[in-house]
Amino acid sequence: MIAAQAALETRMLLRHGEQLLLTVVIPTLLLVLFSSVDVVDVGEGERVDFLAPGILALAVLSTAFTGQAIATGFERRYGVLKRLGASPLPRWALMCGKTCAVLVTLVLQTVLLSAVALALGWSPHGNPAAVALLMLLGTAAFSGLGLLMAGTLRAEVTLAAANLVFVLLLFSGGVIVPLDDFPAGLRGVLEALPLGALSDGLRAVLDDGAGMPWGDAAVLAGWAVAGLGAAARFFRWE
Repeated sequence: MIAAQAALETRMLLRHGEQLLLTVVIPTLLLVLFSSVDVVDVGEGERVDFLAPGILALAVLSTAFTGQAIATGFERRYGVLKRLGASPLPRWALMCGKTCAVLVTLVLQTVLLSAVALALGWSPHGNPAAVALLMLLGTAAFSGLGLLMAGTLRAEVTLAAANLVFVLLLFSGGVIVPLDDFPAGLRGVLEALPLGALSDGLRAVLDDGAGMPWGDAAVLAGWAVAGLGAAARFFRWE
């Protein structure tokens, strides 16, 4: 059931033009723009080396959280989830299917964004396994939070809130502005958020060549457990 639901969710996700705009076009344009134009001071080194890990983290946010929350919220509003609730598909299997669809989309995003970054002169370092684990934990965390929002709020509220979170974290999650540029107290809060932990962890591995950033991984794991647990408990079919 999970495999069938994941295949269905993947096809639906890839057919929506507005979803592709959010998950593919916007991160790619941001990568090209901020790598080419000196708008934000990212410190020493090539701009693309700083930006590429943050854009990969943004791709996880846009797909696992923003896009999934909006799509699921409107599925709930239009009665799609109510009909699924009457089927043998349990709530946890629906969430697993949606998360698997997000993972498939993220693989495609990662390939595309990495190719664009390499064409711009990106020189990644570090262990690919550490990168994969961080992105997997980030996907689980954002997927849980997105499903929690979609399963408890009205579709219109979810639409507004998910887009607001995306814009706020774009500029405060370590994607294009270094977290070190923020005041110390605020920086601690941002580093404890899932996007801050994911962008910081990916940058430590891909830019600095560090080993597995266990502190960032622990933050993401905590958000994943809390988000998926709350979604499983409070998600409503209608």
